[in-house]
Amino acid sequence: MSAKATSEPDRLHYRTTILPSSGWSLPDFHELIRYRDLLKILTARNISLIYRQSILGVGWAIVRPLITTIIFSLIFGHFAGFDQTQKVAYPIFILTGLVLWNFFASSLANASESVVSQSHILTKIYFPRLILPLSALGVAVVDFLIQFAILVVLMVIYGVAVSTYAPVAILFLIASSLVSFSMSVWLTALNVRFRDIKHTVPFLIQTLLYLTPVIYPVEIVPQRWQWLLHLNPMFSVVQGFRWSLLGTEPPNWTWFSVSMLLTTFLLLTGLVFFRRTESTFADIV
Repeated sequence: MSAKATSEPDRLHYRTTILPSSGWSLPDFHELIRYRDLLKILTARNISLIYRQSILGVGWAIVRPLITTIIFSLIFGHFAGFDQTQKVAYPIFILTGLVLWNFFASSLANASESVVSQSHILTKIYFPRLILPLSALGVAVVDFLIQFAILVVLMVIYGVAVSTYAPVAILFLIASSLVSFSMSVWLTALNVRFRDIKHTVPFLIQTLLYLTPVIYPVEIVPQRWQWLLHLNPMFSVVQGFRWSLLGTEPPNWTWFSVSMLLTTFLLLTGLVFFRRTESTFADIV
């Protein structure tokens, strides 16, 4: 009897009760830290799934930016004459923008589909749902590292010197991650309820590509219209990333600061919205 009497309180002491979140609040970041091992496992699994049953494997991360660079160099560089406006080789100019843009586009597309594509997990176990869009970013990081290595090799081949501001490129990589994640948090939660988001994301990415100086220099945009393009947060981020590596036209730091403030607001409100709606994911998805 005594053993039973002492073990009962012990069982009650280690019992965990999971309740749905109430009100409008930020996610429990301490809980995310406790589930960091699950985040690592899901990230590794996502990376494996992308390349495991692929003929080229990681070669797709090499082929896509190279072919895109060649096409854009011919159309916008040779035929449109943009290559005459740059001091660096135009293929390097384009690939520098594409490397960061592909990171943004891949992370946004993968994260926005993360909850719906892994709906079978939601009804089986409990874990912070925010882990799903976070784990989807791992594939984009791997692709970025591969494509950045290609960029470095081509810069050596073309004889393009790295700018003295190269360490600042990390700042713009972090900024790109924040922009992507702030948008994907909203799109992930909305995609559970409205499946139209699945078709909206590719259109959004394609539209933002032409509103971002990836394939054209900022100088060709009339000054009176540049403020409108700066409302796109990736405008200053891509421009700054290229400047830090190649020493081209620096970004407008005022607009870059405004973009980061808007991104921070979008991220905070997105996290609150995600927290508010995540309890219903398993019922809807």
